[in-house]
Amino acid sequence: MVGSEDERRSPTIYDVATAAGVAPSTVSRAFSRPGRVNAETAARIRAVADELGYRANPLARALPTGRTSLLALVVSDVTNPFFFQIIRGAQEAADAEDQTLLVTDVLESATAERKALERLVPLVEGVVLGTSRMSDSTIRVLAKQRPTVVLNRVLGGIPSVVTDNARGMRRALEHLGELGHRKIAYAAGPEASWADGMRWRAMREAGHGLDLRVHRIGPFAPTLAGGLAAVGPLAASGVTAVVAYNDLVAIGLLQGLAAAGVKVPQRVSVVGFDDIFGAELCSPALTTVAAPLHALGQHAVRTLLHDIRARTPQHTRPALLPAQLVVRSSTAPPPRGRR
Repeated sequence: MVGSEDERRSPTIYDVATAAGVAPSTVSRAFSRPGRVNAETAARIRAVADELGYRANPLARALPTGRTSLLALVVSDVTNPFFFQIIRGAQEAADAEDQTLLVTDVLESATAERKALERLVPLVEGVVLGTSRMSDSTIRVLAKQRPTVVLNRVLGGIPSVVTDNARGMRRALEHLGELGHRKIAYAAGPEASWADGMRWRAMREAGHGLDLRVHRIGPFAPTLAGGLAAVGPLAASGVTAVVAYNDLVAIGLLQGLAAAGVKVPQRVSVVGFDDIFGAELCSPALTTVAAPLHALGQHAVRTLLHDIRARTPQHTRPALLPAQLVVRSSTAPPPRGRR
């Protein structure tokens, strides 16, 4: 039997006010500004609300206050394990401040990213852009509308949180040089990626300083398929080692080289970037530059919340978080005849 309209509708702030014997404005303050309501009254209101099944609507609360307690985290590909720990760190930082985090996947598309933000901006108080594919000018327009923090990209005047790509790449090349490699390839990622440009530049500078020959192949998609596509150009380059744009490309290389009968690391060494979940589960286990992914997410949300409350960016210089090399089984000295 279908219930009556009264039975079906959700309880409102007026129902709570009537049951608790207070004004609707008091109920509103008990949820939005509890410090302005007598503790005993606030407790009674919450008990009545629980009994009636009332839940405060953050968007409705935002009408008089302008505050929704909603934050957006935009990621380029939610299926990429790179984002797992970033999302977890961001979520923990948001929960600690009683904020709700909305995660949006834009499928590596600048167009999809812009459309998603057009829908999100009216709802949220601030935005974290994770590896954005949008242009600098588009991000600057967004930052004028809502407080914005950018991950893995530096943009003058806008707060950003980045991994120390230069030091991480330097450690990767030092490791390969110590093993005896002298000619090393970089399997590049998307051309629109700021991190890709920084990693290639860091590799060239480190190669010059360490007297190593470096060679760029690509660009490739930042995926397993991208790594598989890199196998042919890698074989043609004649190098004995490769540093991949990210771990997914590196894992795709491992799979493609194995299928081609090329043993890793006996014939070619492979280094990834980011140390995503699963990097240690490969065969062989992947040597990689570990990015502090959990800390990136945490730091970005904490910075964003400070800027929302202060109404101005705390720091516009990038926050540089350390990277470290994790040596596993995918790197070894080159074949004796090719040292």
